[in-house]
Amino acid sequence: MRCLYLIVLPWDWLFAALNKMINLLPPQQKAELGREEKWKLILILGIISLIFFLYLSLILLALKIYISSELESQKILLGIEEKKFKASEIQEFQKKVVALNQNLSKLDSFYREQTDLTNIIEKISNLLPSEVYLTNLSWQKETSQIGLSGSAPLRENLFELKKNLEKDFEEVYFPASNWVKPKDIDFSVTFKVKSPK
Repeated sequence: MRCLYLIVLPWDWLFAALNKMINLLPPQQKAELGREEKWKLILILGIISLIFFLYLSLILLALKIYISSELESQKILLGIEEKKFKASEIQEFQKKVVALNQNLSKLDSFYREQTDLTNIIEKISNLLPSEVYLTNLSWQKETSQIGLSGSAPLRENLFELKKNLEKDFEEVYFPASNWVKPKDIDFSVTFKVKSPK
């Protein structure tokens, strides 16, 4: 069986024989060869370490580039989403502003259509002669018609009231029964507020 081993593996026998040979080199050269072998071993390990660290740094650089590109793409996506969100907020705000403007416009038109009764009553009191007294005041909003009733001591006071009312109001109407008595007249009058032009 040993012969078969030598035939199959002839190189093993040769290496075994060389290792058993006697080393005839002087100790100084042996030490120098040992230092050279150590130096070669250190050099080989250094080169392997350098290659390892070079590959590691390339892998880390590629990883850094990948992460930074992902970060940039996420920033871009975030910017797009923020713009969408802001756009939707702006649209919602614009809808609220439009609705508020419509409400304000309706309120403005409502108040413009309203007749200011305090001004009308003040105007009527300024137009009344000092001897004439009112007992009733009525207001019809739909037709803007005002009705007054009261008493006047003389017919001349009633004429003065009619003349004053015709200056600031329209469709002033005194019934004929107001003009029958010359003194202590109980009168009624209707008129309309002039529409603003």
